[in-house]
Amino acid sequence: MAAWTLEIAKKHLNAWLKAELAVSTGQSYKIGSRQLTRANLSEIKGQIKFWRTEVEKLKPNSKGPRRVMRIVPRDL
Repeated sequence: MAAWTLEIAKKHLNAWLKAELAVSTGQSYKIGSRQLTRANLSEIKGQIKFWRTEVEKLKPNSKGPRRVMRIVPRDL
């Protein structure tokens, strides 16, 4: 069982995609004497990759759930 649902994974993915857009408009900016630096773009890309993988894992596929089979070879 996954730690999150498909809906939660999609929300996280969308949030990281929005963060990537925000960083692409400007990595840092200055207001008066204060300077704000946004998150690292490579870190954001890593999170996007992670959440895309999680969304793909949680999507229902046409084959149904994954099945695991165990085969025990026997010498008859």
